[in-house]
Amino acid sequence: MTAQTLDRVLTAYRIGDPDGVYPIWDATGSRKSPGRWNSAISPMIYTSEHYATAMLEKLVSGNGELPPNQHYIEITVPNGVSYEVVNLARVPGWDDSYGSSSRAYGESWCLETRSLLLIVPSMVARMERNVLVNPGHKEFARITVSLHQPVRWDRRLFG
Repeated sequence: MTAQTLDRVLTAYRIGDPDGVYPIWDATGSRKSPGRWNSAISPMIYTSEHYATAMLEKLVSGNGELPPNQHYIEITVPNGVSYEVVNLARVPGWDDSYGSSSRAYGESWCLETRSLLLIVPSMVARMERNVLVNPGHKEFARITVSLHQPVRWDRRLFG
């Protein structure tokens, strides 16, 4: 896939614990515990295109438990940066439980620094998208991040 150039400002969201082991705006967590689209040698920052999707992703990773001290950041990506939208036809089995094909694809994208962003479907909300950020890309410094704000969880989500 060839990288394209954003023709608009893109906003994304990420949720984490500002006092936790890993900073919210950091790829260390994906190096220590690789996700669906990366391996330990291809750390990236997982974000979501919508706040609600970021909440769902956090709930899934917490196995339904209310994560303590969760805050969100709003990520602003200016127009003119590079991005790639994953073509799922080129990644058969991307959604299997092992994630080997998606991990190989994401690792290649990251290590080749093909673009700053990789836009992928959310596993938990397939109609929604996650935005993966390559912190090793030359355009990374163009991204701005808001101060973190507390997440207000609705207790009904937890039974």
